[in-house]
Amino acid sequence: MAVSMKNLDPAFQGAGQKAGIEIWRIENFCPVPIPKSSHGKFYTGDSYVILKTTALKNGGLHHDIHYWLGKDTSQDEAGTAAIKTIELDAALGGRAVQYREIQGHETEKFLSYYKPCIIPLEGGVASGFKHPEAEEHQTRLYVCKGKHVVHVKEVPFARSSLNHDDIFVLDTKSKIYQFNGSNSSIQERAKALEVVQYIKDTYHDGKCEIAAIDDGKLMADADTGEFWGFFGGFAPLPKKTANDEPKSTDAAPSKLFRVDKGEMVPIEASSWTRELLDTYYCYIVDCGREVFVWMGRNTSLDQRKAASSAADELLRSTDRSKSHIICVIEGFETVKFQSKFDSWTQTANVAVTEEGRGKVAALLKRQGLNVRGLLKAETPKEEPQPYIDCTGNLQVWRVDGQQKTLLPASDLSKFYSGDCYIFQYSYPGEEKEEQLIGTWLGKSSIEEDRVSATSQANKMVESMKFLPTQARIYEGSEPILFFAIFQSFIVFKGGLSKGYKNYIAEKELPDDTYTEEGLAFFRVQGSGPDNMQAIQVEPVASSLNSSYCYILHSGSSVFTWSGNLTTSEAQEVVERQLDLIKPNMQAKLQKEGSESEQFWDLLGGKSEYPSQKISREAESDPRLFSCTLAKGDLKVTEVYNFDQNDLMTEDIFILDCHSDIYVWVGQQVDSKTKLNALSIGEKYLERDFLHEKLSRKAPVYIVMEGGEPSFFTRFFSWDSSKSAMHGNSFQRKLAILKHGGAPVLNKPKRRTPVSYGGRSSVPDKSNRSRSMSFSPDRIRVRGRSPAFNALAATFENANARNLSTPPPMVRKVYPKSVTPDSGSLASKSSGIAALTSSFEQPPPARQLIIPRSPKVSPDLPKSKPEKPISRQNSVEPIKPKPDTIQEDVKENEAEDEEGLTVYPYERLKTTSTDPVADIDVTKRETYLSSEEFKAKFGMNKDTFYRLPKWKQNKLKMSLQLF
Repeated sequence: MAVSMKNLDPAFQGAGQKAGIEIWRIENFCPVPIPKSSHGKFYTGDSYVILKTTALKNGGLHHDIHYWLGKDTSQDEAGTAAIKTIELDAALGGRAVQYREIQGHETEKFLSYYKPCIIPLEGGVASGFKHPEAEEHQTRLYVCKGKHVVHVKEVPFARSSLNHDDIFVLDTKSKIYQFNGSNSSIQERAKALEVVQYIKDTYHDGKCEIAAIDDGKLMADADTGEFWGFFGGFAPLPKKTANDEPKSTDAAPSKLFRVDKGEMVPIEASSWTRELLDTYYCYIVDCGREVFVWMGRNTSLDQRKAASSAADELLRSTDRSKSHIICVIEGFETVKFQSKFDSWTQTANVAVTEEGRGKVAALLKRQGLNVRGLLKAETPKEEPQPYIDCTGNLQVWRVDGQQKTLLPASDLSKFYSGDCYIFQYSYPGEEKEEQLIGTWLGKSSIEEDRVSATSQANKMVESMKFLPTQARIYEGSEPILFFAIFQSFIVFKGGLSKGYKNYIAEKELPDDTYTEEGLAFFRVQGSGPDNMQAIQVEPVASSLNSSYCYILHSGSSVFTWSGNLTTSEAQEVVERQLDLIKPNMQAKLQKEGSESEQFWDLLGGKSEYPSQKISREAESDPRLFSCTLAKGDLKVTEVYNFDQNDLMTEDIFILDCHSDIYVWVGQQVDSKTKLNALSIGEKYLERDFLHEKLSRKAPVYIVMEGGEPSFFTRFFSWDSSKSAMHGNSFQRKLAILKHGGAPVLNKPKRRTPVSYGGRSSVPDKSNRSRSMSFSPDRIRVRGRSPAFNALAATFENANARNLSTPPPMVRKVYPKSVTPDSGSLASKSSGIAALTSSFEQPPPARQLIIPRSPKVSPDLPKSKPEKPISRQNSVEPIKPKPDTIQEDVKENEAEDEEGLTVYPYERLKTTSTDPVADIDVTKRETYLSSEEFKAKFGMNKDTFYRLPKWKQNKLKMSLQLF
């Protein structure tokens, strides 16, 4: 059913064509557009139609339509608003969900459009109302309810209106008071402060005082005394208060009605199923506080209007005028509606007009024609971005029972499908070094190793005070972020762990663990040298796919195979992967359709194989949920139109992007719950609350407040200073409100983990690429202090690995190019002395680094433990010494100011037994002499103060000056 545009109300012409909110007020039974300057102002005597249009990631538009009814609106206006809502939906294609909104009892979705709140104004255009003019300020009392959005209602200015359960805002001429009922939650108090801010800005031009009054707090301060003075003095409030909430009707069983010629006909059924709903009728599902109207796709406009009127009459006749009415269209039902049925099987997709070039290809394919040309001609989809800096430091362990083994640099990106791995990645964030600790669980790995990997990763995160982001990743469901970190990634069949070997022995299964001389077949995928994978598959022809390249080897025979739908870039990637799997071996190129007999013989003969590229789960529009876990049962509440302010430090939230989910954990959450964050994410995937067919193996990220990575904050307009504040949600927002929006910060002190190899970065991020670099010398870690580096060079783990950055003028470097740097390894006995002496040595000559050929001699020394080293960039300034940080620049610059009071280092450090008094303890380093400053920091003061603040603090911490 559709409405002709000729019959559409002129006020709706062009509506819903772009993202945003459009509002019409009902005047004389006609919708009249409201200008954007008046959005959010609703009058109690009027009825409105509100259209919310949302742009989706897939390029489509989603519509939600609400009709809002003021408490003093006429029944005729309310009926007109309901009818106009149905007409607008039909004109937009009949897919929108329609909501009835009653003043004071609006849905959370509707209130989310107008954060922090809606405070309706007296008056209206109909029934003789007149809009009030500006008048002298009148003292008003409001009650605020809600944890995620706030329902604000004006109540009589009297002591009898107050109670212990809610939060009240008293708006006087010179000051706004927030009274916090003793039974109200911290989150509710914090949300109510947003209402206080709104009242201050709207009715006081941002110029008035703010006071918070705690229930039960007597005349302890002036603000409390002033507040109670407005009510004639303090007096205890009654424990029980009457409220105007409608009696709960949710306990009554739900009822199903079919609407036939405007009449409601009850439907009796022992079990509600989708099959009860006929596409040629409308139905009413009465659930008490919510009444759903289901409209079949083949119903007329008049049928839909009659069903809406019947639902309205149902609520009037049962004195439930404050209940919600929600209208859904067949094929576009909400999850909440579907949950009212015992079983819901989604019928075949409703016919919807489709545009695009794929239409022709689909038609020809059904006719049995070859559509390769069409498929190849399609515009390639935009490559997803990793949203993470890929120049950091990476370390990987293979899990074997309760033990874990650190992988050497040469095997860092080589995983086995029968094993589990833990990876730790340190990288430069926006303001500080960020950490990502994750587990990779192979498809064939045993449960014992999976549990052990998760447990050990949890302990690593806990030992670092929950600062790192944690990831759980399954083989075959890796996100682009994971591939970007590893860059070149290879998955072999079989496994090396004892548990895996024992399992296949017990089950008498063949051990197909990869061997270099055996028969092996790899599918190669990826977009380029910074994102390429080789996945070992069954060595049979049915494993082929026209959209990929492959590597096949057996003994001394090596083949590469290119599908007809592959690009030249894909063929370049297969050459790079071949260089890693079979270096210095000449491969025989096989083109699809012209393969040799030997190639087919190794695969056991020809067979049918697919040509469609393996699809990845696409990232959908993100949705945020507040979570509570009680006795193992997970309950979620959606937060609509979310922003950073919705993330409360006392709670856990899940951000659902379909392809992966993020579990955000507030600082005030207890440690035990923090450790259960991963299980909360897994329960969410299991329950699939949105009925979106979530994969149980979708990547799960655990994000701790204060350590949010860029791949999480991209979903918000993020202000890092807010998540770095201390105190609970209420205390934080009160501090911002009282200090004019200046957050009180509590930045965590971070230390860079010791056992890392380093990846260096170049100034221009757009030119970054990496290659593996092996060195038997010391370790250099990006962003460490000189003192820290000196210790690290002496005591660092011998098997740590480094991925470094070649010079920016070289755009692509083969992954196996090796360029050892020069340097010397200090002995352990001289490690401590190196803290002060190593920085005084003259700088080495600058060395130009040039990547070598892609083929590297296979006889690299592997017997000795290797220690990685970051290459210096040829365009960077000369370094005083390898141990100094990257930002060390010009020497012999102007030293500190003349006449500054100087103290010795031993008296300035935080552990001094004879500390200096009356100094600025946040700037201890300024009291060092120029000579001692240079000896300790390895640079002069001018160079030091040009560093980012967080790096300055890290250097000072390492020297006990912070």
